[in-house]
Amino acid sequence: MQGTRTLALASLIASAPAFALEQGEHRFNGFGTAGLTYLGGEDAGRSYGINGQTTDSWRGDQLSKLGAQLQYGLSDTLGVTVQATAKPEQDTWKANLEWAYLSWAATDGLTLRAGRLRLPVYMYSETLDVGFTHPWVRLPDEVYSQVQLSNYEGGDILYTLPVSIGSLNVQVAGGQAVNRNIFALDDLYDIDYKKVFAANVSLETTDFGTVRVGYAEADIDADVTASVSVPGGVPASVGFKRLDQQKAKFTSIGYQYDDGTWISTNEWTSNNSEADQEGSIDAFYLMGGRRFGAVLLHLTYAQLDEDAGRQTSWTYGVNYNLAPTVVLKGEYKRVDTRDGYRGVFVENAQETFDHALFTASHGAAGVPARNYDGDILSVGIDFVF
Repeated sequence: MQGTRTLALASLIASAPAFALEQGEHRFNGFGTAGLTYLGGEDAGRSYGINGQTTDSWRGDQLSKLGAQLQYGLSDTLGVTVQATAKPEQDTWKANLEWAYLSWAATDGLTLRAGRLRLPVYMYSETLDVGFTHPWVRLPDEVYSQVQLSNYEGGDILYTLPVSIGSLNVQVAGGQAVNRNIFALDDLYDIDYKKVFAANVSLETTDFGTVRVGYAEADIDADVTASVSVPGGVPASVGFKRLDQQKAKFTSIGYQYDDGTWISTNEWTSNNSEADQEGSIDAFYLMGGRRFGAVLLHLTYAQLDEDAGRQTSWTYGVNYNLAPTVVLKGEYKRVDTRDGYRGVFVENAQETFDHALFTASHGAAGVPARNYDGDILSVGIDFVF
């Protein structure tokens, strides 16, 4: 079954404690995606996505990436893991050291890790770049565009407890991530995450799927300041958001099921910052699919809610297993926003300023906010080796 193969390979790449190596042993895995995506519809001239890489031209830098992971056993209980990727950030390809950590298997169920690790905020955080482990060619933007931080420097504790219906897994993590980039207003800005804390509990059952509950928080420093033209055409520097050790909190609940024929993946998140009075950002997706031999048909509804408005989308996808470790994927995604909300569509600093000015002046100046919609086509090949 494709689901069984996917879980096994995902476990290897995610470096689960159950796959600890003996002294002198090593394991090398590679993974990647070769994909193209295109934005059509009414707002085809606008960019979309976490780095604004989905446009009205067929582009590969939204989806494409290449990665490799090396594990080495320093002793029967101590090991080292390094994972590196090459993928675009905005319009530039970059090499990234995603993981570099030491792990110590203290007991059969307890593992301690220290170094650079994945930040466990999402259900797919451990395999965020391994598209082969996801049913989609692109993860649901409504949820996965919110936290742009993927790794941190620190440590975590992993504990697995066998239970009668499967296993209970607990993870507690802490550290920091400084000198990172965040994409906002169609540009990149510096951001620091300090006092990072994350914890999650998942129950993996033999017959009923997996339930996961997670929480993360961090103190954030950032200054999103950009140059705009104020009324009269005078240039000015405007601070859109300044964060000075402001605490941000992220909560998630997820559920996965895959019996080899039927598949379902669902996740709900709530993102809240103490730095503003805008309330929480809530998002979720509901996905269901069925396999017919080597073909998987799936449907996803996703929703993103802020005080400013709502984005919704429907994604229709079909996957075909070219080989046990290679899958061809195609998707059509229809995206709509309402209440003058940009959602995951990209607005630059001038547009954002003009919308705010219109509201503040009660329509006397600026430009009113508007709704966006689009049709996103994506096709790609995910592989592992």
